[in-house]
Formats: sequence, structure tokens, C-alpha cells
Amino acid sequence: MSHAKGGRRERELVNALDEAGFAVMRAPASGAATDRELPDVLAGDGDTFYAIEAKSSAGDPIYLTGEEVEALTYFAQNFGAKPRIGVRFDREDWYFFHPADLHVTDGGNYRVKKETAIADGIDFPEFVGDSAKVTLEEVGEPDAGPDEDVLRVLNAVKQGVMDVEEAAELLE
Repeated sequence: MSHAKGGRRERELVNALDEAGFAVMRAPASGAATDRELPDVLAGDGDTFYAIEAKSSAGDPIYLTGEEVEALTYFAQNFGAKPRIGVRFDREDWYFFHPADLHVTDGGNYRVKKETAIADGIDFPEFVGDSAKVTLEEVGEPDAGPDEDVLRVLNAVKQGVMDVEEAAELLE
């Protein structure tokens, strides 16, 4: 990723967080102006504070060195923020991960594939608290069929061995 594109993506993230009501600042050329490694973006909404390392890619997997992730985690811990890796692939939104949720390569680096970001990442609306991800397991299988207990109660009403009031009480 070019530095110009990276800076553009970081500014885009800062603006989006600002529009979502966060106090936010970008640490341009993080690490270059100081001996200490700084996160790319700091953001907070009064309740939650984030130290974010922002990465973008046209479509190839995004890699972070073990040192980058270690420095982010160290800074976030000392600052009282939650460390997050923000990734953005071309023609996709931002997705966020806790460093512990990333794939670690044999060499000790971290990797995020586009498919992983879309499937497992926290999308921007959820990250800023505008929505919550609901999994199929939480909703239930769409084709799991009717509840067996409900069917038994309805069948008992149909056969006349249970009246409607009793059925209603059981099904509450």
C-alpha cells in the first residue's frame, strides 16, 4: 500500500468516526515522529476508547508485523484504550478486529484476508454502536421446522383433549 493511499484511508476513517460522534485524532506517520510506536487513530465516545492500527489493501491479504501489533497493544493498555486493527479492502467498508482474533502466521506476523474480514470482522455500524451483529445460531435455523412442543399442544387442542385456554397458558 502506498503511503499516500494509507494516509487517505486513515483520514477517511477519522472523518467517518467523527461523523459517528467520536472524538478522534490521527497520528500521521505514526512512529516516524517519535521513538515510540503510536497507533494510527485514537477515538473515543466518552464511554469507550480505541487505539486503532488502520490498514488497507486493494484485495490482497493485509499483513501486520508482530512488532506493530505488540506496540499497539502496549500503547492501548497504557492509554486505557481498546486495541483494534481496522482493515479496509477496496470497494468494501471498514472491518475491525481485536488483535487476539487475527490469524498469526508461522513467522509471528498477523494476517487478515478479505473473506475473513467480511465474514468475521465487526463492520463500521456495529463498531460505532449503530447496529449489532446477529448470527444464524442466535436467530435459529430458518429451515429447522416448527417447535415440537408447540406442535404437541396444538395437536392436543385439535384432538379435543385440551381446551384453547389451557393451550394458551402452556405456550406463554
